[in-house]
Amino acid sequence: MGDKSELEFVSWLRTKISSKAWVPVGPGDDAAVVQWPNDKPCLATSDMLLEGSCFILAEAGAERIGRKAMNVNLSDIAAMAGIPRAALVSLALPKNGGKQLAQQLFKGLNQAAELFDTAIVGGDTNAWNGPLAISITLLGFPGPKGPILRSNAKPGDAILVTGQLGGSILGKHLDFTPRIAEAQLLSQLTNLNSMIDLSDGLALDLHRLCTESKCGATLFADRIPISEAALQMKDDKTPLQHALGDGEDFELLFTLPALEAQQLLKDQPLKGLRITQIGEITKDGLFMEEKGRKFLLEALGYIHQFD
Repeated sequence: MGDKSELEFVSWLRTKISSKAWVPVGPGDDAAVVQWPNDKPCLATSDMLLEGSCFILAEAGAERIGRKAMNVNLSDIAAMAGIPRAALVSLALPKNGGKQLAQQLFKGLNQAAELFDTAIVGGDTNAWNGPLAISITLLGFPGPKGPILRSNAKPGDAILVTGQLGGSILGKHLDFTPRIAEAQLLSQLTNLNSMIDLSDGLALDLHRLCTESKCGATLFADRIPISEAALQMKDDKTPLQHALGDGEDFELLFTLPALEAQQLLKDQPLKGLRITQIGEITKDGLFMEEKGRKFLLEALGYIHQFD
């Protein structure tokens, strides 16, 4: 975008963004001003989505891509049982058609943000001859019990997940709801020891949680909730392999004491979303139990590769 195009876009943007009481200064100045609860630390997360790697623009459409870009960040705040507050959005737009694309992206971005009372407070727009790139930095604060980390899982904890897993490429990777409300409720009702959102794959994200907690885990193959989409995948992977490694499920994986887990499973307090116990935390090693056999659990999932 040239200066005129960028100025026009910022002016248009300011007419579309709803005011929030905690944002006395939003887009248009050198920096936004965001008021913060006095006793709350700041949660900060950032994700970048790239055309050709994270999405295919011609297939998904700009509005859905905008929603996904915001929701991916919201899911990270959910993983800490946090409350999202303010987002900064930076766009690298293709020069050809950049203005219309930016406006369609904003519609999706703002729809996702407004659903969770989150303000878009600024960012940056640039234009180039390459593909679309979207980078969002999202700020929030923890709930009453503080941030739920990956690093506090304890041997004997039950491992639980929300929803069903696998086959996200058939649509869920674009159209999902971040588990913000569910995470806050779980934090209120239970003594969560650890939590992570399933963005890169159940097996890989569990490895990450166990690495941070310096512990092991055993998963029970017959308890993993496999989605209908995973059953519909037509390739050389089994539905279980899809559930373990596809990624972009954006469900919550969390651990808590076994007795509390039993009560939570009985109560099923998340309306329209089932909680399932899929394993237990151990002292060391990551394993899968299937049909009476126990074997090492490979860290299946998606990792960006570069030299």
